[in-house]
Amino acid sequence: MAGRLPRPAIAGDGPRGVVRDLIAEVRRDGDAALCRLTERFDGVALTSIRVPEAELDAALTGIAPVLREAMEAAIEGIEAFHRHQVRPPHVVESPGMTIRAYQKPMGRAGLYVPGGRAEYPSTVLMTAVPARVAGVAEIVLCVPPDRRIGAIAPSVLAAARLAGVTEVYAVGGAQAVAAMAYGTESIRPVDVIAGPGNVYVALAKQEVAGQVGIAAAFAGPSEVVVVADAGANPELAAIDVIVQAEHGPDGLAWLVTWDEAVAEAVCAAGERLLADAPRAADVRSTLAAGGYAVLVDDPAAALAVVNAIAPEHLELQCAGADELAGRVDNAGAIFCGPWSPASVGDYVAGPSHVLPTYGSARFASALTVGDFCKDHHVVTLEPAGIQRLGPHVVALADAEGLDAHADSIRLRLELLASRSITTPTGKTSE
Repeated sequence: MAGRLPRPAIAGDGPRGVVRDLIAEVRRDGDAALCRLTERFDGVALTSIRVPEAELDAALTGIAPVLREAMEAAIEGIEAFHRHQVRPPHVVESPGMTIRAYQKPMGRAGLYVPGGRAEYPSTVLMTAVPARVAGVAEIVLCVPPDRRIGAIAPSVLAAARLAGVTEVYAVGGAQAVAAMAYGTESIRPVDVIAGPGNVYVALAKQEVAGQVGIAAAFAGPSEVVVVADAGANPELAAIDVIVQAEHGPDGLAWLVTWDEAVAEAVCAAGERLLADAPRAADVRSTLAAGGYAVLVDDPAAALAVVNAIAPEHLELQCAGADELAGRVDNAGAIFCGPWSPASVGDYVAGPSHVLPTYGSARFASALTVGDFCKDHHVVTLEPAGIQRLGPHVVALADAEGLDAHADSIRLRLELLASRSITTPTGKTSE
């Protein structure tokens, strides 16, 4: 089925070639390349790419109280949800062997937040707060400057200050990803990069993967699938299709239903809602390339479509939504019922709104605390453990033809057999 469902072509040779050239330019010219590319793509001539701390403080002081209150409410929800993802250390014991396992936060995380078409303080919160909960010491934020004001939007800077970001740089696009991965004179390399972006940003993260960790999966242009039945409110279904299309080009905005009258009603409602919408041009452009009304036979067929598309956001505006949700295999985030729009997840629900796109929900999930941590384990064996497990190691190593692996056990078994074990202090244990 997946091969028969239409999908916009996200990555061709052209965009990937452009991204590779941009990465090479940043690696070669460092800060000079970042300034040059920022003027070229964002129309802003920078004298310094780092945003001074005083500007962050001024932005926080200057935002409207209602916006600060909303940000603080969002932070509270995000922290509450992500605290439960922090795993305490645990110990696994067996005769003669102890294994201690624990999480260690990465030292330095790089966050990317889009700009240009809109300002996204919510994405600052949805990336920085999980990193802070994980215990990351240095949180680096890259955001393209707004050409209208020649700087990063104050709401974004205020969010960065509230969320505990430690460094902010006025750099966007694939060049920002390259700078965080490889470093420049001003930006030290990070250990992991997280955050959504356009196709160039998403491809840049693919290109630098391996040099640096890439959190979550292909976090590219926004996507939504709304499943609706005859009981759905056409205007609610239509506005929720429009919500994600509002983000701009290359996304997906789908309605799936087994009732032709529902499809007609939702499409008509969408036209009415778009008549006076401020971003109508962006929405219509996205819908023209990636907007579909899909008519299927029944709810089971709707789920088959959903699982094949593996959308970033899935809304179930239909009877039995909770039961259907349990049968969804592939979706970044699922919202059940008419009172659970994806926009709540975008801002205040708690789980990160950085979600897998372009089908990567088949194997990936939302951004979590685990994306900013490494799992460590410490193995300690006593003589009894070597005696119990050593023969199995020897058998497996011999089967693989790795003589030294087997000998590392044989030597210890021989020492144990002679009861002459030299300890780290040089004493002999009997």
